[in-house]
Parts: sequence; structure tokens; C-alpha cells
Amino acid sequence: MPWHRARLNKGLLPWTSKALSATVPEASESQLPVLELKAVSLRIELRSRHLLDLARPFKRATTGGQFARTASGIAIDALKEITCNIYHGDRIALIGHNGAGKSTFLRVVSGIYHPTRGTLVSRCMVYPMLQKGFITSPELSGLEAIKGHYLLLNGNLKNFEKYLEGVVDFSGIGDYVHLPLKGYSDGMRARLMFAMITGSPQECLALDEGFGTGDNRFYRKARMRMQEFVDQTGTLLLASHSPDLLRRFCTRGLVFDQGSIVFDAPLNEALDYYNEVYS
Repeated sequence: MPWHRARLNKGLLPWTSKALSATVPEASESQLPVLELKAVSLRIELRSRHLLDLARPFKRATTGGQFARTASGIAIDALKEITCNIYHGDRIALIGHNGAGKSTFLRVVSGIYHPTRGTLVSRCMVYPMLQKGFITSPELSGLEAIKGHYLLLNGNLKNFEKYLEGVVDFSGIGDYVHLPLKGYSDGMRARLMFAMITGSPQECLALDEGFGTGDNRFYRKARMRMQEFVDQTGTLLLASHSPDLLRRFCTRGLVFDQGSIVFDAPLNEALDYYNEVYS
């Protein structure tokens, strides 16, 4: 079964399968999930048969997706049969050990990865802030990256100077804004990206341990800014190993294990489940 995806926000609908179109219209827009996943799976092909022998000794110890034999060699089932609905205003914690599927899930709902099976309906833009990475060329200057991000959001440069001033001031990069991103430290890139994304309200943010990077002073600033951002934004998806951080920003928890959601409940229940089963 192939996978299907539809974006329904702002009147954009590239295509919709017959099966999907039969399920979408009934409820009012406010009642529909902003993200709807039905049996979504992601298989990553490694395309080398000899890797199967290399992978076999690690198969039992791996904490991530499971290995599978394919015609071209082996593959990793990174996500398996993910079914869940996410609604406007949800504050969702993604909980699980390293390699459980949290970051992969964020990449799928952000459109960075394409599922190999299942149906993904997206009724909002999901903005990814994942592992300190910039979705732009490292050859660009900070100024060019900020301008590109602003154009992507707004389609024009109206009021850009005010936005730019706020981003530079909050990130603390100063005159480095004129230098190429490849010369930035990890902390500088993380601070700049955080300032860019939270500089204006977003419909939905996919955040992966993104704003803990940097000195204590910036972390305190980021926590305050994040609280303001969450209060103004639509939906938050946050992957973190910090229960305190998750409790600060989230109210619902999805527990991941080997690429599957094994528990979906209010946050405290999800954290208790994870601690009981995996500690």
C-alpha cells in the first residue's frame, strides 16, 4: 500500500487520493486534526547486501528501528504503523530512548522524510527545528539565511528590518550576522535558528532538544521566549529527554519504542509509563 499525503492549509491541496478525500470533509475545520497519521511507516533502504552481515551482530542491541531484508540488501524500519491525530493547540511531548523514532517522526510530519506506507494529512505548516541543523546552505551569511526564512514565511520583505533587529538582538550574534553560517559554532547556529523561528508566531513547531544549546544566560532567555511562543502558537511537538522541560511546555505524551507509538496519554501518565517500562 503506497503512502498518501495532503496539505490542506491556506487553500493549498496538491492532490488527494480517493480514499483520503472520503475521510476529510465531514467535521468542521476546528474539529479536524491539524496532523492526521494513519498506519504511517518509513523504511530506509541501505542498498547493500553485504551490510546484512555487518548489521547482524548489532541487531539485538540496536535501540532504533528493526532491520529487514529486502531485494537490494537490507533496510531499517524507522517508523512502523504510526496512527495518531494531533489537534490545534496540542502540546505534545515525544518520549523515548535514543533511536526510538522521535526525531524520525518529527522529520516525517515536517515533510523532510516521505513515508513509504500509510496516509499523512497535514492541515498546517510544520516548522522543523531539529538537531541544530539549518535548512539552508552553509555558504549563506546569517543575514541571507534570516532574509530567506522571512521570505518563505511572508512572501515579501515588508517589516523585515524590525524582524531582523529582533533576531540579531535575541540570538546575540552581533556582527557575525554578515559572515557565512559555516563559520558559526554549533551554539551560534542553534541560537540564531531559535531566534528566527520564534521571532514570529508559527502554526506548528517540531522541536528536537533545540534550545538547550548555549550558555546558561541564553538558556534562561530561551525558556522565557519559548513560553511566550507556546502561548501564541498553534501546536507544539517537542522531543526531549528532560522531564522538567516536557512538563514545562507539554500536556500530552507519546511514548516511542523501535519506531512505534506504544503509549499515548496525558503527559504525567506517559512519563510514568516510560519510567516503569524502560527505566
